[in-house]
Amino acid sequence: MLTAQVMERFSIIQDWSLAGYYETSRLKQLQDDIRVALLSGKLISVTGPIGTGKTTMINRLRKEIKTDKKIIVARSLSVERNRVTLPSLLTALFLDVSGKLDFKIPGPENRERVLLELICKRKKPVVLFIDEAHYLHGNTLNGLKRLMEILNEEPAVFSIVLVGHPRLQNNLKRPTMEEIGNRTIKFDFSGIGDERPQFLDWLLEQCLTKETKLDQVISEDAREFMAEHLATPLQFSEHLNRSFINAFRVGEPTVTKEIVEEIISPGFQDLDARLARMGYTPKDLAVQFETSLPIMRAFLKSKLGPERTDELASEMRNAGLPV
Repeated sequence: MLTAQVMERFSIIQDWSLAGYYETSRLKQLQDDIRVALLSGKLISVTGPIGTGKTTMINRLRKEIKTDKKIIVARSLSVERNRVTLPSLLTALFLDVSGKLDFKIPGPENRERVLLELICKRKKPVVLFIDEAHYLHGNTLNGLKRLMEILNEEPAVFSIVLVGHPRLQNNLKRPTMEEIGNRTIKFDFSGIGDERPQFLDWLLEQCLTKETKLDQVISEDAREFMAEHLATPLQFSEHLNRSFINAFRVGEPTVTKEIVEEIISPGFQDLDARLARMGYTPKDLAVQFETSLPIMRAFLKSKLGPERTDELASEMRNAGLPV
């Protein structure tokens, strides 16, 4: 976080998170494609690395849909993402479709029947958004598939949007998840993509005073270096903070390329860091590839023997991981 002194020195008037929404033509097309899928009663997955802005995009889309009032939006608000189960998701559906927080949810046998009746009475498509969907257990995903088959009985239209890390996409491609994966419309969210230089300039312009030129506070080659090495809005925000703080500490009037080079960690693009941004912890990897946690940590740090390293790397590539 920038201090008031740092912000005053470099003419920064607001936090980077308050800059607004940077919408590329590709992001606009993605939102339009998701809207079309929502109206068709589909299981949809939207996945992207940590910090790419997928949550911001989904929140914006969800808000627009609610404002249009043509689709009923349901969403689980449970903060225990790794414990979200089918019953809790059904509870969210009942509360949002009925519009009553005190709605009495029936027992298991009547539950789906009553929910279908509610959706038919509302005469609008219903979409259930599930955030952090990479935490969902395979049994929960199977239950959601069955729920869609029940609730998409004419004239009802029911869709589910799974939002999560690329780990979710890879899980849906596994042979054991074939029945669900083949029925899922998959969208890869890459965020700002190749427009990193334009995004960085836009971000700075939104947060500097109107009278301040970019070159006055951060040099062109410093911006070029950032755009070359960083990829997500979250990364840009964090490294801008570090750069301006360091420039302030050493008394520099402008953030230089040398300052930026110093604050970008040498391990920023290491394998463990890249996999973490995709939602994989060492423990997750050890479980998925049936090895011990110490062996997986040794692999991630390039301290494992060549034969076992090649074996694990091959398994990960087959699973869609960027190894």
